[in-house]
Amino acid sequence: MRRIAGSRKRIIGTTAALVAIGGGAAFAYWTAAGNGSTNTSAGSSKSFTISSTVSGDPLSPNGPIQTFSFTVTNPSDAGVQKVTAVTASVASSDGSVWTAVSGCSAADFTVGTPVFTAKELAPGGTATGTVTLQMTDRPGVNQDGCKNASVPLYFTAN
Repeated sequence: MRRIAGSRKRIIGTTAALVAIGGGAAFAYWTAAGNGSTNTSAGSSKSFTISSTVSGDPLSPNGPIQTFSFTVTNPSDAGVQKVTAVTASVASSDGSVWTAVSGCSAADFTVGTPVFTAKELAPGGTATGTVTLQMTDRPGVNQDGCKNASVPLYFTAN
């Protein structure tokens, strides 16, 4: 019996030692604290592109109204952009006052309010609208300078 008791003591001692070692490992830990951050950059918007076509008879004082159909395109390849408004005016291609024809100016024309619905445009997406243009009759003003003139319509979108 002594032998069995001795074996039992060894088994119990070994088990106790393993439990103590294992138990100690289960409750051992390091304390730590930390933080971190990173930066990225947001892209920027790209200018909308606008193209148009015109229909109607040639302009004359208080004569026919021409209708321009226009398309606004989001040229971005990565982001949605919202077009909220489109304006049109008789102006040079850079938006400056149109002075290319002597005796004819933007004052000789009336541009209607563009018909357009604001919307979000996916990359490459488009939206369309229309706007009218009419030559104004200016009593007492010789408008011969406008005969055969190429009248530029300038669009802006934002």
